[in-house]
Amino acid sequence: MNVLAIIPARSGSKSILHKNIRLFNSKPMLGYSIEHAKGSKLINRIILSTDSEEYASIGREYGAEVPFLRPKEFASDTALDVDVFYHCLEFLREKEGYQADIVVQLRPTYPIRNIDDIDAMIQKLLDNPLYDSVRSIAPAKEIPFKMWYRQEDGTITPIIKDMKECYNMPRQQLPQVFYQNACIDVVRGSVILEEHSMSGDNIVGYEMNKNYDIDTEAEFKLAEEYMKITSGNTRFVFDIDGVIAKIQTDNNYALAEPNQPMINLINKLYQMGNQIILFTARGFVTGIDWKEITEHQLSRWGLLYHELQFGKPNADYYIDDKMISIDKLFELFE
Repeated sequence: MNVLAIIPARSGSKSILHKNIRLFNSKPMLGYSIEHAKGSKLINRIILSTDSEEYASIGREYGAEVPFLRPKEFASDTALDVDVFYHCLEFLREKEGYQADIVVQLRPTYPIRNIDDIDAMIQKLLDNPLYDSVRSIAPAKEIPFKMWYRQEDGTITPIIKDMKECYNMPRQQLPQVFYQNACIDVVRGSVILEEHSMSGDNIVGYEMNKNYDIDTEAEFKLAEEYMKITSGNTRFVFDIDGVIAKIQTDNNYALAEPNQPMINLINKLYQMGNQIILFTARGFVTGIDWKEITEHQLSRWGLLYHELQFGKPNADYYIDDKMISIDKLFELFE
């Protein structure tokens, strides 16, 4: 089977200038997608489709073929994926007699991917001849059942009309919905060439819970933070009470209860190779020695850490220029 990865990387990005070659953790963005394709056990050819000789040179450096520069009409803001991919497949068929059985789209705006997901999606097409394509999807945070069209006179009409007053139903009673996250698309070459479609009719979803599509500076920063942390060797310092343990208003820390979701998150950070330092103000005001009880609690709660430090000053507020919020950590890893 000819399994072809196509990485579309035009040069005219406006949201982030030249984002497809912008350095991300010291590597051009498109380099990651090429490496993801090279890491696949099933992809056996990689082509970068670009309109830029500069991008082409970087693509070749990382191991992609660049047999052509994409025509201008397929490199505009309004160019469709199917036209870009049809052009590539038709070029290969005419110039080489090469026909791709399966085509994998890996957008360079996803520097973070699980290569196992790529192969699992390809395998779905290999195992199921009736499938036209497989698309990566993720649970939608916003639900279309409570969305509306707004007319010029201010009146609104529901987007979903085949469920009676679904906009008045409790969220829990509505069907779960997904959106295509654009991380990985796998489609049969014949669907692109013969049907002029990137999906065909029989589309299968492949669920992903985390994805990092970069289209804004905020998304770029978030993805960099995730990669830095998951690479290990980052030093984290956590307070105990109010973070790892629930607050004890009377300061009787012997009765403290664990914040289990936070403990699970810290253990995940520890297992990634990051350094975990704990500190606490327990006993700072009263002079009571809480060391033995604290160590016993942390052991009983199953918390993984490297150091435990006492002596943090008591305060109403703590301000730190390197602070990352608990909510942000959960957003990255949950």
